[in-house]
Amino acid sequence: RDPTRGGLATTLKEIAQSCRVDIWLDEAAIPVRPEARGLAEMLGLDPLYLANEGKCVALVTAEEAPRLVAALRRHPLGEAAAVIGEVRPGRGQLYLRTAYGGTKRLEMLAGAPLPRIC
Repeated sequence: RDPTRGGLATTLKEIAQSCRVDIWLDEAAIPVRPEARGLAEMLGLDPLYLANEGKCVALVTAEEAPRLVAALRRHPLGEAAAVIGEVRPGRGQLYLRTAYGGTKRLEMLAGAPLPRIC
């Protein structure tokens, strides 16, 4: 799937709901460039909900994942390919295991991704 509209989180939430499975993401495994993460943080935006032009989200079996990632990494545009989570039986939820060890339930993007004003 193409995560352009609504970003990675919205794309995966749609897949989880339509397939009636739960998807668990590992925040530390999601490749976000440091400059993109920094800019998003300065603007109060969550990188998981930002448009990702030219990216692809693929759900494959655990056995096929290493071969797919290796094949993608052989191309310069796929050098950041990674396994970022797993699919489990469930009810259409999307969860993020945070870099700090917590768990956060993610929903679809609602409205436009506007900065948080603190």
